[in-house]
Amino acid sequence: MYSNLKFKGIVILLVSLACIYFIIGIPKSKDELIANFNQNVRLGLDLRGGSHLVVQIQVQDAFKAEADRTIERLKEEMAKNAISYGSMERNEPASLEEADKIEITIKGVPLDKIGPFRTVTSETAPQWNLTPINSTDYRLNIKTTEALALHRDTVERAVQTIEKRINGLGLAESSVQQRGRTDAESEVMIQMPGVDDPARIKQILQTAAMLEITEVKDGPFQSMDAAMSKHGGVLPLNTKLVRAASRPGEPGDSWYLLARTAVITGRDLRNARPARDEFGKWETDFTLSQDAARRFGRFTEANIGNRLAIVLDGQVRSAPTIQSRIEDSGRITGAANEQDAADLSLILRAGSLPAGIVYLQETTVGPSLGADSIRQGFVAGLVGLIAVVAVMLLYYKMSGVNATLALIMNAVILIAVLAYFEGVLTLPGIAGIVLTIGMAVDSNVLVFERIREELRGGKSIPASVDAGFNRALLTIIDTHVTTVVSCAFLFIFGSGPVKGFAVTLTIGLIANLFTAVFVSRSMFEYSIHRNPQMRSLSI
Repeated sequence: MYSNLKFKGIVILLVSLACIYFIIGIPKSKDELIANFNQNVRLGLDLRGGSHLVVQIQVQDAFKAEADRTIERLKEEMAKNAISYGSMERNEPASLEEADKIEITIKGVPLDKIGPFRTVTSETAPQWNLTPINSTDYRLNIKTTEALALHRDTVERAVQTIEKRINGLGLAESSVQQRGRTDAESEVMIQMPGVDDPARIKQILQTAAMLEITEVKDGPFQSMDAAMSKHGGVLPLNTKLVRAASRPGEPGDSWYLLARTAVITGRDLRNARPARDEFGKWETDFTLSQDAARRFGRFTEANIGNRLAIVLDGQVRSAPTIQSRIEDSGRITGAANEQDAADLSLILRAGSLPAGIVYLQETTVGPSLGADSIRQGFVAGLVGLIAVVAVMLLYYKMSGVNATLALIMNAVILIAVLAYFEGVLTLPGIAGIVLTIGMAVDSNVLVFERIREELRGGKSIPASVDAGFNRALLTIIDTHVTTVVSCAFLFIFGSGPVKGFAVTLTIGLIANLFTAVFVSRSMFEYSIHRNPQMRSLSI
């Protein structure tokens, strides 16, 4: 019965040492011990204080971009197939509710080209429905399933991009997640523990980094009215007016007439980094992917002497003249300082947001409130633990010491797992820990009462201990599995705080199977092994 007792002892020792290492590492001093603990045991927003932001993804921007790409592909394919047309343009959905109402209107298709036109459209834009307006004009509407998929993909990409930007600033403990349970939700919740002044974070997030390198058709103009009057009050087809970014010391606005479709976008970037130009001023240099470099090279070679506009978030940052063929690199000037250039390069590396964002809510939690929550949570957990230990010692005598040691190891394992997987401890998480204590005590009560029954039945102490653990095991597993399943549903359908509660409770329950069964049983077996002639068991 006790041949593997030494092995069990080694397992318990190794697990204990591993947990202590995950929590405090190998400190060389008291200060280092405290620093390691604070670094490894990460506190959530409600305990540490910080900022809570809710943003809304402007999904209609992604629908516009998808329509523009479709228009560009159709133009290329129709040119290859010698299909002429009068005009091809899209509408302008102005809100989230109208995003899936995006449509492309194609006018002036020759009657003798209708068949090839339908073939090209079905092959080039299969995600769009083609509807005739009259004999020569057609309308493309995005399919419902494609609209839902684009909406979902836009929000998911926005969440990933925001997460990359925040983590790039060293805020690895932040939480970025979609708010709501359905794909139709466009709100994202951002929690940043330890950030009590989110101004810079908001600036970085608000910079959509929608980078476009676009052909300049005309300009600059001193005003929008000047641009419109030069063109008879109507902009040429497939063009748009874009304001130039204001520069220090340069009064007034200036406007450029640009091609609607960009030559290069932020999706084509491979890397970006801050650098200095030949005059020592800060700028952001970028390099393009191989495919984009080939396209950019062909375009610049065919347009030497013309101008290109570098447009960032709807503003022209610069409009240089093409001097020679350009392939895989470029630069964005106008950075105010090194941090400005570094922030822009970080944003470009993380990727451009697929759509703009609007701030709906901002909340700052002070560290004093978090400290109060920690203190009150600690007091609640300590009072509960003391009460449980007192009852176990009074009712189960020395066996209560066994249960207490198992409870302490349970808590150590739980905190160590959170530290190892870089989990964040929140106030609901503390509630999960307190509930875990109750579940652990329940397991010990089941085992101890079963051992008492076996002793009253006349069995020996070793046989009673063995039977008590064996027969209570299935009941313990059953209660734990049902609770873990409930936690799984809380994690899937719950918000951030609810997920924290579910995670800590699940970890505690799994740890409890190890401590209440394996560790507690090993301690009983060790006591019996040291005193084979034991006449009574203190239980």
